[in-house]
Amino acid sequence: MRSMTGFGTAAADTAWGRISVEMRSLNHRFTEVLVRLPRDLAPLEDRVRGVVQRGIQRGRVEVTVSRENQGGRSRAVRADLALAREYLAATRQLKRALRMRGEVTLQQLLAFPEIVRLEETREDAEGLWGDLENIVGAALDGLLRMRAEEGGRLAADTGERLARVEALLGQVLERAVHVVGEYTVRLRQRLAELLGEVPLDEARLAAELALFAERSDITEELTRLRSHLSQFRETMTGEGAVGRKLEFLLQEMGRETNTIGAKANDLEISRAVIAVKSELESLREQVQNVE
Repeated sequence: MRSMTGFGTAAADTAWGRISVEMRSLNHRFTEVLVRLPRDLAPLEDRVRGVVQRGIQRGRVEVTVSRENQGGRSRAVRADLALAREYLAATRQLKRALRMRGEVTLQQLLAFPEIVRLEETREDAEGLWGDLENIVGAALDGLLRMRAEEGGRLAADTGERLARVEALLGQVLERAVHVVGEYTVRLRQRLAELLGEVPLDEARLAAELALFAERSDITEELTRLRSHLSQFRETMTGEGAVGRKLEFLLQEMGRETNTIGAKANDLEISRAVIAVKSELESLREQVQNVE
């Protein structure tokens, strides 16, 4: 069982400069990977996302890639000959029209914009991918380790809460055995007070007790609830993303608990049900952080 929150970082000096990668993950219903890259590395965005998605099955992951001391870059001076010829022709035409003497000099041409430009040579992002992939993978390993450690703590706390729920259900089961008998005694005492010397109709009493026993029977709900608890424990130790299944099981456990509280006409059972609901709510908060 892994948490959806974590952090990982990695950096290395390469022929392309020092590359650093940071990853942080947060809770999310689905898988979402946001990648921030320097502009010249933008063509590699989908590849970075693919590496992360191979290790993450659920959660929002933010990946930030930065680069320093970019040794792979170079600059070049470029002359736009076609533009220079147009400037030269236009200048000569202007001189003839204004009856000006002299030839157009190179210095005059260089004063015009865009004839000579300083260009930054773009490097091939494909050649950088091998180094970047290794650094992204190292950062992802750190993120997954942190998610696994946090998941271990979540699993330990969840196990303790499940044990408390099981103990409370044991109390409910033990108490449920006595509910009908105690209700029978109370009902007989009340009827005796109301009827006085009038004989008690045992058939009517038996029918009333049978109806009460049927309405207050929580055996089926307890059986299903224990089954959900067992499935919950098995799912916790399973592989991959288990958070959604755990959320579904908690939803079913909450439904069965509510039914028990509605059917059981007993104060002690009602108190135990409230305690179970409290534990289930805490479990739901925990499970929302599980991948």
